Amino acid sequence: MKTKIIANYLPQFHSIPQNDQWWGKGYTDWEAVKKCKPQFKGHNQPRIPLNSHYYALDQVEEIRRQANLANEYGVYGFGIYHYWFSSKLMLLEKPAEILLNTKDINQHFILIWDNGSWKRTWSNVKNGFDWAPEFDNKNNESHEGNGLLAELVYGDEKEWRIHFDYLLPFFKDERYIKIDGKPAFVFYQMENDYETIVQMTKKWDEWAKNEGLKGITFISRKNPSNLSLEYQFTYEPLARNTKKDLWTMRFKNVLNRFHPTLSLYDYDKVWKNIIKRAINCKNQKEFYGAFVGFDDCPRRGAKGKIIMNQTPEKFERYLKELVEISEQQNREYIFLTAWNEWGEGAYLEPDEENKYAYLEAIQNIVNRKGETYGK
Repeated sequence: MKTKIIANYLPQFHSIPQNDQWWGKGYTDWEAVKKCKPQFKGHNQPRIPLNSHYYALDQVEEIRRQANLANEYGVYGFGIYHYWFSSKLMLLEKPAEILLNTKDINQHFILIWDNGSWKRTWSNVKNGFDWAPEFDNKNNESHEGNGLLAELVYGDEKEWRIHFDYLLPFFKDERYIKIDGKPAFVFYQMENDYETIVQMTKKWDEWAKNEGLKGITFISRKNPSNLSLEYQFTYEPLARNTKKDLWTMRFKNVLNRFHPTLSLYDYDKVWKNIIKRAINCKNQKEFYGAFVGFDDCPRRGAKGKIIMNQTPEKFERYLKELVEISEQQNREYIFLTAWNEWGEGAYLEPDEENKYAYLEAIQNIVNRKGETYGK
């Protein structure tokens, strides 16, 4: 089986009223990327897209340009993050909707539901995401209340149906990624009320069959609690796959509250651990994760995590090895971080320093035996 690359895709590159209110007028992830300051001598920040192309993802031609680029270099599909909080609130949906409604854009895709709440940096809400700590205006923002910005509410069966009906046109699209002949859907945070997720997916699967589909293939992100659906995928890098990973991350986060410091990791070591886990993996329904690089200082400043010593050559060598392992084990996909996570230094897109080198690495791997994906 040929393993295909799904590049995770961040839609946080177009203005929305909520971001204007929370982080400042016109905020997108580009604001964090542009304003990032080097934390030490030789630190590659700020990152600059090739030709300073700070695009907006609410434009049809930009989505088309990116899809063409991905196709040209062998990226099979986009794993587009989906931010549904309730039937009354969904954010950053524009890029996925453009792709859905523009049928001549030739790109496979899958939705990844990041099913969590958004919160202020100082908030103690569990399982919430503090999106932009460096832009969180704590001096002017009251610390009263719980600091919740957008609350995830699964709701009752009626709410589940509203969400399903929104997703159904995506599931029926011929470009939408299918596994076992069924449209696939990813849950990012399984520990956010697992029992409700299980009940909801049963209903969605039933409704999908009633709509003429074979059902839905559900994929969960691997997690320390080992809560899973039919398939799993591993998020990389710095994955919290085990309880040890989780407690190590929590300990560092506590230390950062009192003494902000960078967390530095070695590119080779992180990748070798990924390869080792893949070699030893016994779960045939797990898709491996991979990564380009990682540096979230644009979002987290002096508290950032940086994976040091990355090069396009290393990326190609390690990803090629992982693809070969995946193919030997008959696994269909690898989830790659990422197509465009500029705020985390994890992107395939060309920049001023490396130009198209990371995309060329993908192309070299895909074409090693003459395969052509996504055409």
